[in-house]
Amino acid sequence: MNAPLSKALTSSESIVKNISKSSSIDVHPMILTDIYRSDVNIAVWQRSFGEGFSQEIKAFIDAQSKVSKSLTLSPENAFQVLNDATYGEAPKSLIEDMAQLVDMFCCLFDLKQAGLRLATLDNAMCPRFHVDNVPCRLVTTYQGAATEWLPNEHIDRSKLGHGSNGQPDALSGLYPLESNIEQLCCGDIALLKGSQWIDNEASGLAHRSPISLNNDTRLLLTLDFA
Repeated sequence: MNAPLSKALTSSESIVKNISKSSSIDVHPMILTDIYRSDVNIAVWQRSFGEGFSQEIKAFIDAQSKVSKSLTLSPENAFQVLNDATYGEAPKSLIEDMAQLVDMFCCLFDLKQAGLRLATLDNAMCPRFHVDNVPCRLVTTYQGAATEWLPNEHIDRSKLGHGSNGQPDALSGLYPLESNIEQLCCGDIALLKGSQWIDNEASGLAHRSPISLNNDTRLLLTLDFA
């Protein structure tokens, strides 16, 4: 598959407009290939963790004061780089899972390497709905509440960013109802189209960090083109 490439916007292309885009969600990993469909701006592989895996992740997080890693790695060296970056303290099952995601991401987009970010978060990193200025980003949460997003049919893009006039998302008119907000589950693997995906400049997925109600520490992984 050819990787989508960014291209410069002309003034006519930069006009804010609502374009019908849909989600593609399934329990099979092959669903992620739907991100190449022009009518899809989020593809989600729904998966859940076994109790043992979740307990290993919790023990790892509890033993760390903070995790914040930004790495560039390839499918060939992902396991070793991740193991070294976590000083051999991360459970092997977690390292293997992250390395597999690097391999899948690079294979899907024909990349030699990917940019990985792994972080523990105690509050919302990006509390406002926004669109990433990237071609596509993989997002998954290993512990805690997962990413929230808005279906394209329920968003007024003129209210994103400065268009909110300083009002919170819930009051700016960005979306009609709180029930319009969708949320990933812990463990889900999501591909989010951004504004640099060709012909998707005005319809990247609007999403935000979840507002945790019980202050659970999140463990978030993202993958980007490197």
